[in-house]
Amino acid sequence: MSYTYIVTGANRGIGLALTQKILEKGDNVIAVCRNESKTKQLRSITDDDIRLTILIADVTNEKQLDNISSQVKYVDRIICNAGTMGATGNMHDSNNNSDQISNVLMTNIAGPFFTIRAFLPQLQKSGSPKIAIISSFMGTQKHTSNSAYFYRASKAGVNNVMVTLDNELNHKGISIASYHPGWVRTEMGGNAATFSTNESADKLLKQFETLNLEKSGRFYNYNGEELEF
Repeated sequence: MSYTYIVTGANRGIGLALTQKILEKGDNVIAVCRNESKTKQLRSITDDDIRLTILIADVTNEKQLDNISSQVKYVDRIICNAGTMGATGNMHDSNNNSDQISNVLMTNIAGPFFTIRAFLPQLQKSGSPKIAIISSFMGTQKHTSNSAYFYRASKAGVNNVMVTLDNELNHKGISIASYHPGWVRTEMGGNAATFSTNESADKLLKQFETLNLEKSGRFYNYNGEELEF
């Protein structure tokens, strides 16, 4: 039996690796990307236009998401992966400005919410609907860092949104959880990080498959360990 996945931010980093791994399993991917001009690498991973569908939308734009969701009939899995880092320094980092802060919070918190809401009717048609939000351990309240203020806040926020969504969706048979992907060699993670995107994607997909209604509403590490947040 094959499944159909929605993957946001599918054109690079972990999203691209997840898309490739899902296709290799024989499943289908509806890849949501913000810019058509940046989908070349995504398009190169397969020439199968049936199992890979690319749709263009910004996850912070409700109208764009509603527009592309009208083109989709059915999904089994939603992976909210699209994200942005913003300022990485202390409070005096010049990127800690209203435009950058708004972009981080809208992309990392509102983006998953808008995505899930847009594709919920299609997800409800599945016999085993699941939602995964790619979060980060940087969102935990217990830390001693003085950097990346709003990235941290956005990941804490999206974990809270995940719990609230579980409260609304669990009785409908839809499981949802958020996941820390590990320290990954991406544009955000840097070259010194522990895992390649392929390694992280492998670990995450294994955890997604174990998600059920009993495990729903929680925050997990890439190895399945439940994390405090």
